[in-house]
Amino acid sequence: MPKGLPFHLGHYLELVDWSGRHLDPRKRGTIAENTPPILERLGISPEHWLYLNRNFESRFKGLVGSVEAVRKACKLLNKHWAQGVLDYQKFLSYPSSQLN
Repeated sequence: MPKGLPFHLGHYLELVDWSGRHLDPRKRGTIAENTPPILERLGISPEHWLYLNRNFESRFKGLVGSVEAVRKACKLLNKHWAQGVLDYQKFLSYPSSQLN
């Protein structure tokens, strides 16, 4: 078994999304049929997603998430700054309403 997932991350996310749409609607984790695909829900453009797939480890060295989420984490961790804030804004700037 190779390290990590034995397939591309994009295929895994598609599988999770597809699976969630086929669960019993009364079960936790169900995704309604009319819910947008995962990248759209996260507010990440397909172009940015593909870039992140190829360059994730070189772009992010520590915390990863939206600017709001990283700022919250820094506060909890008593950190004064996080490397890569401009990249968070560019690649992971999904709406704050989706962070809760």
